[in-house]
Amino acid sequence: MRKTIEQQELLDIRDLSVDEITNYLETHDEPGYRAAQIYQWLWKYGVTSFDEMTNLPKKLRNQLQKDFGILTMTADVVQKSLDGTVKFRFVLKDGHKIESVLIPVPGDNRYTVCVSSQVGCSLACEFCATGQMKRERNLSASEIYEQVFKVNQHCQAHFGHPLTNIVYMGMGEPLLSYRNVKRSIELINSDEGMNMATWRITISTAGIAKIIRKIADDNLQCKLALSLHAALDHKRDLIMPINKNDKIEDLMEALQYYYDTTRHKITYEYILFHEFNDTEEDADALARLSRQFPVTVNLLEYNPVAGVTLTKSSEERFDYFIKMMADRQIPVTVRRSRGKDIDAACGQLANKN
Repeated sequence: MRKTIEQQELLDIRDLSVDEITNYLETHDEPGYRAAQIYQWLWKYGVTSFDEMTNLPKKLRNQLQKDFGILTMTADVVQKSLDGTVKFRFVLKDGHKIESVLIPVPGDNRYTVCVSSQVGCSLACEFCATGQMKRERNLSASEIYEQVFKVNQHCQAHFGHPLTNIVYMGMGEPLLSYRNVKRSIELINSDEGMNMATWRITISTAGIAKIIRKIADDNLQCKLALSLHAALDHKRDLIMPINKNDKIEDLMEALQYYYDTTRHKITYEYILFHEFNDTEEDADALARLSRQFPVTVNLLEYNPVAGVTLTKSSEERFDYFIKMMADRQIPVTVRRSRGKDIDAACGQLANKN
């Protein structure tokens, strides 16, 4: 259901910085320390109304309710896969919908949330369901944060354990919403927020060289993964149109700068497509890229998407590609698909009914 015009025009207090809240309080003759209290209610406790801010005077709570909203999202669909993966579809304040995925691995004490950064996506990667959608807008920092907060609540309630990892691998390209992604990570990391270490957070990008450099310059202490999927330009051009703007050589230069600046190991994500990028030539090219600076090569199964002609590599070709990389002295990890039966696996998020 779409929000009313009045609700849409109401300013979400979560979009204000603590300094902006402090300034607001001063104009209403309230002490500045109240800003920290408000911030803690918003981010640490995730309240949805000002009445829940019980250590604030009633007069101030009434004034806040008059001037601001807390425009939270709601989960209208929650699906559980046979393998335990949980997919959430959230309705935003303007009626748009996004999806987030919880991937629990209790045996390893690992609970990962895959969050979205945009409504839809503009990159049109050939193999991705989200790429078939129109990009409506970027998510705000508070909307990104709230996905993590709400999924963390579900994780604690149903698995008795908080989230251990966050990956920006959901709907959208995180680096096209970089300012909001960066702010959401700062909130997640802060004492007023979830106080989660940034090394538990991974940003996955299709490759925007200038923003990769900016991440390094900003000293954003999280992990970085490149959705590579082809190590040769002429092949990557066919499946990832963004490669026509940022060629592999440009990306390697940006990643070299990122590594030299941060000393953080980089991950290459590489979906294996049958007889497209799983040949000897591809293994040679991927090995060359993997020797330039320390990387982890993460091989992925392809998850089918309606209307896409690409198919997943057979098990035999998948195993042979692993052997070819080993022969070239490039160790790889393998990430098996989770949540395919509810369209929650990588590349399948598309707000299906």
